[in-house]
Amino acid sequence: MDVVETWTARTACLLQQAMRLTNEAFAEHLGISERTISRWHAQPGMTHRTEVQQILDTAYEQAGETVQRRFALLLRPPAPRLEAQALRVAIAVVLRGSDVLLVCRRGDGELRWQFPAGMVKPGADPASVAVQETHGETGVHCTIREPLGERVHPTTGVVATYYLADHLAGDPANLDPLENVDVAFVPRAALTRFIPADQIFSPILEALEATV
Repeated sequence: MDVVETWTARTACLLQQAMRLTNEAFAEHLGISERTISRWHAQPGMTHRTEVQQILDTAYEQAGETVQRRFALLLRPPAPRLEAQALRVAIAVVLRGSDVLLVCRRGDGELRWQFPAGMVKPGADPASVAVQETHGETGVHCTIREPLGERVHPTTGVVATYYLADHLAGDPANLDPLENVDVAFVPRAALTRFIPADQIFSPILEALEATV
């Protein structure tokens, strides 16, 4: 049995909860007024005087093992809530002259062209992920020119962060054949033949038009 060193109004109310008594029944059990119990609920930080401490000690000791276990559980601080973190991907829109880099993904029985992308783990820098994943998938080295913003992707539901990037070195190659079917630089003017315009993040189209 745990020992309560000092009873406060809060711990007294937890004992009441563990005993599953109404204010009226708890007051009668302790031999005090119901108004006092109501005050404890209103002022949980209040520390009881010595005679009330003794009354609560006796009530706790006589409550029985089941109530005491229940009281001990109620005393424990609540476990911290773990906030679900949204899945995040970093996407690189890599330019080489008048071309833009695309990968052709396998999935759901059909092939889809898209920009190179990689999952961002908690604490990772999305821009660095975009550069590293582009190289890992395609063999192309690139450097970030500017961020293009982010959105909840309309197809996958993940948070997508987009970056405009410039080609530094390397010819495209399919380095991830389990995920991809093909990798290629395609003319920017022909981009919507590969990806429907309504599926392309609008800042990407604006950036491609501005850099022609």
